[in-house]
Amino acid sequence: MLELIFSKAEPADAEQLAELINSAYRGESSRQGWTTEADLLDGRRTDAVDILDLITGAESMILLCRRQGDLLGSVHLQKVDQQVHIGMLAVAPAMQGLGIGKRLLEAAEAEARQAWLAACLVMAVIPARTELIAFYERRGYQRTGVIKAFPVNPALWKPKVAGLSLELLEKQV
Repeated sequence: MLELIFSKAEPADAEQLAELINSAYRGESSRQGWTTEADLLDGRRTDAVDILDLITGAESMILLCRRQGDLLGSVHLQKVDQQVHIGMLAVAPAMQGLGIGKRLLEAAEAEARQAWLAACLVMAVIPARTELIAFYERRGYQRTGVIKAFPVNPALWKPKVAGLSLELLEKQV
């Protein structure tokens, strides 16, 4: 089993985090892993300014996953009322399939319970990403049937397919 270290991101991590997240979600580098959105969206997933806002925001944190000092993954947690929203779970494409995402999600859930006494975890997933939804269902998340509009951000990304949406998944903890 890989020796992984989990810690909270600091402002100085923003640029490296943006690079990691973009490599995991978009572009040709993302095709090395199984979590790519490259066939659905063109452009970047995020940028360093957005990441810095998430790191420094109220009731918000990004959890890092490192091995021997190398950044392998990250996940964003945001407290909203009595729920904690989990998003941007990312693992370096070349390291996917080794259980890092599973362990990162477990660490995020533990952090949400410890930091905010979270009783309910929520995430939004593109319904067409059936393999990703199956991954979360194996970890106790349930589809809610609640569908939200996919966010628009033409400065960063453009849809390659029509009708993108997000479905909310929940897990009681």
